[in-house]
Formats: sequence, structure tokens, C-alpha cells
Amino acid sequence: MRQSRFTDSQIMAILKQAEAGLSVPELCREHGISNATFYKWRSKYGGMDTSMMKRLKELEDENRRLKKMYAEERLKSELRKEALEGKW
Repeated sequence: MRQSRFTDSQIMAILKQAEAGLSVPELCREHGISNATFYKWRSKYGGMDTSMMKRLKELEDENRRLKKMYAEERLKSELRKEALEGKW
């Protein structure tokens, strides 16, 4: 997965500036981000603080790891099943 150029605290600072009243196009131009990125951040992180953002990212990483483990185990199970049935 691609790493963001911005840290959690930088994202929060940008969102706080928007809440303070700065216009979105001006913020985007100043920080070098697109409007879509800003609105995606706002929908995902709006109302959170930095610690909550960190916890969310940890949970997303754990979920990704568990999904990968499940897929690997499922594949192993399918291979065992085919081997027992004699389908080589």
C-alpha cells in the first residue's frame, strides 16, 4: 500500500484549518493536495483526534493482515481437499 506524504498530525492540522474557516481550494493549493484528497480525508478522519487516527490505522493494518492469513489458510484447505479427492 502506498505511503502518504502527510503524517496524521499534518492531516489533522489541515482539517482544523478548514474548520477554522479557510476555503478548501485555498488549503488544497497551499498544501499541494487535490480537492478529492481533502474531502476523502474529511469523510474518513472528520471529528477524530490524532490518537484515534493512529488507532484506526493500526486496526486497518491488523485487518489487512488477518484477511491475508485467512486467504492463505483457505488456499491450503482447498489444496488438501483436492489432494484427498485425487484431483491432481
